Parts: sequence; C-alpha cells; structure tokens
Amino acid sequence: MGAAFKLQGITASFGGERVLGPLSLTVNEGERVALVGRSGAGKSTLMRLMYQRAPDRTALIPQELGLVQALSVFHNVFMGRLNEHPTWYNLVTLVKPFQRERSEIEPLLDQLAMKEKQWSPVASVSGGQRQRVAIARAVYSRAPLLLADEPVSALDGPLAHAVMAMLKDSFGTSIIALHDVELALKYSDRIVGILNGQIALDEPSSRLSPTDILPLY
Repeated sequence: MGAAFKLQGITASFGGERVLGPLSLTVNEGERVALVGRSGAGKSTLMRLMYQRAPDRTALIPQELGLVQALSVFHNVFMGRLNEHPTWYNLVTLVKPFQRERSEIEPLLDQLAMKEKQWSPVASVSGGQRQRVAIARAVYSRAPLLLADEPVSALDGPLAHAVMAMLKDSFGTSIIALHDVELALKYSDRIVGILNGQIALDEPSSRLSPTDILPLY
C-alpha cells in the first residue's frame, strides 16, 4: 500500500512564530484519518501543507468552504470538475447546464436535502447549507483523496452522521479534522491528535475511547 501523503520534518510559522512542527506524518492509501485537537492547535495548517503536495488528486473542503457566493448551488457543485472540460463547455453550463451534469448533480443534492435550493445563489442559503454545497462539490469531483476541515460543524446530529457516512463511502482515503469525538471515532480507522503544533496522539480508532481524546481539547 502506497503513501497518499508523506510529510517529513515539516514546520510552519506565521509572524515569526512557529505554529506547526517539526512534524512527520504518513497517511497510506485506504486510510481514514480523523485529525483532532483544539482550535489553533495546527490542524488547518497541516491540512494546507498536505493539499499542496497533491492538489490534482485531492478534494478539499476548507473551513472557509471556498464557494462563489454569487453563483447558484448547482454551479458551485459543478466547479468540482471544471478542469475536466474546455472553457466553452464551462461557459455554456453557466447559462444552461447540460443534461449529463444535471443527472449527476441533482441526485447528489437530493441526498443532502439541498435539491430544492440548487438554483439559489449560495449567498442566500444558511451556513449549514453552504457546508453541504462544499461537501457535494468534493464528492462530485471524484478525487481519490479527501481533505476536510470541520466539514460538519454547522450540521445537527443525524445530518452530521449522514454526511460523514457519505464521505466515508465516497473516498477511499481521507483526512478529516473534527471537534466531535464521537464522529471521529465512528468514521475513522486512525486518530491523529494535534497539540501545540505537534502530534500528541496517533493510534487506531479501535484502541481509543473518548476519554483518551478529550485531553487534547
């Protein structure tokens, strides 16, 4: 099994202050990793460094979501495959989407209870709905790897579980930053805990309980 991501002795600093590392981490293909730790521990920085190493193979759900507010929900999801088409095709889709894209995107939005909002501008939908748009875009991209930074933070319990199950089914390899310890244990096979920019925990999920993880928060 090959390595999907391999970081060796990396560091990151902002304003002259080190916020991450030195840190080494390897994630193999087929692993589902939950990144845990309090806000500011360095999880988002770590995910950005991972993404820089394999942007063409990775679907990214950043905390800020990266959506185009003026475009519709449908067109934001379509952006997950923009690079697969020539410019003219993307421009035509902006005016009148082809049936092929509609037949792929509409069921995906329906699964996320967003079909009725597909032609609404992203700026007009709620925070939780925007998260679901970013999730749909990632799934629609068909990338083999997923990096997701708190992708269900604005979703309620049942919907958060449904989305996490969807991401697990859609990506063979994933690294997902989560604050919810229950979700981290249920939908990953490996827990990596970050504390003060360092790896403080790296264990199979099956060996851990919430009490092992909570001290990182």
